[in-house]
Amino acid sequence: MYKEFFGLRANPFNVNPDPRYLFLTRHTEEALACLTFGIQSRKGFVLLTGEVGTGKTTLINKLLEWLRAQQVPTAFIFNSRMNVPQFLDYMMADFGLPSETRSKSQVLIRLYNWLLERYRAGETAVLIVDEAQNLPDEVLEEIRMMTNLETFTEKLLQIVLVGQTELEQRLKHPNLRQLRQRLTLRAKTHPLTAEETKSYIHQRLRIAGSNGQQIFEPEALAAIHRYSGGIPRVVNLLCEHCLVSAFVDQQKTVGAGVVDAVARDFDLEGSQNVGPASQTVPDKFDLMDALKTISNLTERLKESHREGDEVSKEGKL
Repeated sequence: MYKEFFGLRANPFNVNPDPRYLFLTRHTEEALACLTFGIQSRKGFVLLTGEVGTGKTTLINKLLEWLRAQQVPTAFIFNSRMNVPQFLDYMMADFGLPSETRSKSQVLIRLYNWLLERYRAGETAVLIVDEAQNLPDEVLEEIRMMTNLETFTEKLLQIVLVGQTELEQRLKHPNLRQLRQRLTLRAKTHPLTAEETKSYIHQRLRIAGSNGQQIFEPEALAAIHRYSGGIPRVVNLLCEHCLVSAFVDQQKTVGAGVVDAVARDFDLEGSQNVGPASQTVPDKFDLMDALKTISNLTERLKESHREGDEVSKEGKL
């Protein structure tokens, strides 16, 4: 709707975790380096955690892109609300090893033999589990047992466990002590600083086709960081709705006032302090909030048209 108006080829602030838009900060580079090193050196078990909306899934999608380019067999599990049989079925299917048997032991034997074949061919395999904070204890225990699939010197299956910070708390529970002890590397995502938020927005606009023209005024960029707390998902939501609002008003730039209005629609507080992301980040895109914002913008557009009609009538008089 607004792409042509701002001279863009694509939607720069889509909330989907598109690896093309990965923004590299020092923390992001460290996390990506940690993940790739853990896999290449066959460390066996790597943990990635971070607050909601800080870019974990985008980072993982970039990792998957790299792994697939290297033709590394991967299984990516993003539905974490499942039991052990469902988990094993999904994993085997994603590895291209669908199993007809319901016997867990037979499934694991087949997996072990396949991993040995990969190892003898000089290859490895990677299992990535997203939203792992939601996994039942019995599934986490099954994942721990998979770290026993090894030779005398190396792990056959490289496991990347991804989750919100609650996962770190769960792993401190005595029941999961053995799983915690198996972790060899840990990585973490962080909110953006004010300067990083500015660069993040400019990068996404550039990738989407912007010719470098100023769309967000400096005061607007500062306000976006203030309201979002540097959480990329919230930055995207704010920027998306700010562009829609500016388009409705036929304004080529977004000022701080537009950001304030959109932030009010999302009930975001303008705190300078970056607190826990759970205070400001919706776990998922909220359709009702989006409809409310669109309704507000529509009313403003109608008012603008009414004012224009009144001016036209006065001119005729």
